[in-house]
Amino acid sequence: MDKTDMVDAIIMPNLPWIIGAGLFIAIIAIGGWIFTTWLRVRHGYPLDGAWGQAVYPQKNEEMAERIKLLSQENAQLRAEIGSMKDRLAVVERIVTDESHQLTREIERLRGPAN
Repeated sequence: MDKTDMVDAIIMPNLPWIIGAGLFIAIIAIGGWIFTTWLRVRHGYPLDGAWGQAVYPQKNEEMAERIKLLSQENAQLRAEIGSMKDRLAVVERIVTDESHQLTREIERLRGPAN
């Protein structure tokens, strides 16, 4: 039996079944992957990324405390930046004002002479 005879006699008549079986196996594999991912999400397990890292890491007390500390530091730094902006505005006003307006304003703040 020659190779071409074998292909014509065995493979060609069964080619739709071979392709169908391959597609069926692929669909079952993809469905199983979707089902296991759904189960992981439903029960709170972290998912794996492309490089094995956790996409949705579980929350624990250490992470919550760290987030709390970082939030407090962020608020403190924002307040400090706000006060620095106010100071910078005063310095800019002093530098850009004409000297006679600044002198009049200082004298007005001192009040009437006793």
